[in-house]
Amino acid sequence: MTLPVGCESRCPGCAHRTWSAADSEAQKAGWLRRQLAPWADRLQSVQAVAEGARWGYRRKVCLSAAWDETAAWQFGLWRRDELIPIPDCPVHARSVRLLVRWLMQVLPPKSIFPLAFLVQSGAQATLIAKTRQLSDLDWLKQTSDEELVASGLEGLWLHLHPAAGRRLFARNGWRLLWGQPRSQDAFGLVYGPTAFQQLIPDLYRQALDAAESFLAPQPGDSIADLYCGIGASLTRWAARGVRAIGVELGGEAVECAQLNAPDATILRGKCADRVPQLRDWTPATGARLLYVNPPRTGLEPSVLAWAAEAFRPERLAYLSCSAGTLSRDLRALATANYAVEALIPYDFFPQTHHVETLALLRRAD
Repeated sequence: MTLPVGCESRCPGCAHRTWSAADSEAQKAGWLRRQLAPWADRLQSVQAVAEGARWGYRRKVCLSAAWDETAAWQFGLWRRDELIPIPDCPVHARSVRLLVRWLMQVLPPKSIFPLAFLVQSGAQATLIAKTRQLSDLDWLKQTSDEELVASGLEGLWLHLHPAAGRRLFARNGWRLLWGQPRSQDAFGLVYGPTAFQQLIPDLYRQALDAAESFLAPQPGDSIADLYCGIGASLTRWAARGVRAIGVELGGEAVECAQLNAPDATILRGKCADRVPQLRDWTPATGARLLYVNPPRTGLEPSVLAWAAEAFRPERLAYLSCSAGTLSRDLRALATANYAVEALIPYDFFPQTHHVETLALLRRAD
């Protein structure tokens, strides 16, 4: 299969971009069957979008920026010691491509503007400069609002972070250059420039629907929502009159979650560090439910121990982006008498090898 228009053959991203949808989904299904072998009979087919929606879906990107005296600013991904420019990547949403092209035209040289990264989260974009001070922003004054609006932006940020690298963001050094500090996603949820969002709203809605249907929260029940992000799932539990608590590490995400789910209790910090508060919150009566959406590292050992030994929810929904850590955690939950009822894969990242899985578990006793 030939590369789509805009794809750079040397680009290290999107390992499946030359695969058909059927081949990509078959590879992901096979990978999950191997990684989740003890529960393979409960593994459902991969939930995916139509062929046309597999392109132009990525509205959250992190691109490295490099200055070239001949080509000016280039945005892309590093391959060894070479930056591969991908200004017209067909996996990126049109708004991302428009923003990249606009920046290539208006940004001053690196000697004036030491840009290191462009991070875009939906309608919020951040220019990360590796410097402590920056005063010359004349290039922005020459830009009309119409140009920025045409790129799909609602907020453009400058983040001065001299140590930017593996860690993109620091607490200080933020400045809103243009627009508004918050936007709303496809669910009507408030988010900011560092917020994590699932990339395909229709698929994410399906995953949340499946989790809500299985957990079936009722008034009087209590649900703990760990790694809750900006509160996409919390809003659902609150709408059903459930007593809910969320835990999230990111400060901006916590602020947004408080706006999106004002009726829920939200704790900031690592879930492992909030186990004492979770123990204090645990209700004496009513059904206990648990929803978790951890990073690739899976559940922290102390969180897993709290869930399996102390909280002991009647039903548990676990959305995982790593089949390896999911398998590890499911084995631990099995020893605590939890049975896996279903495993539902979601192709949240078409053209890549990544796949996420929703595990639905019920306490056997």
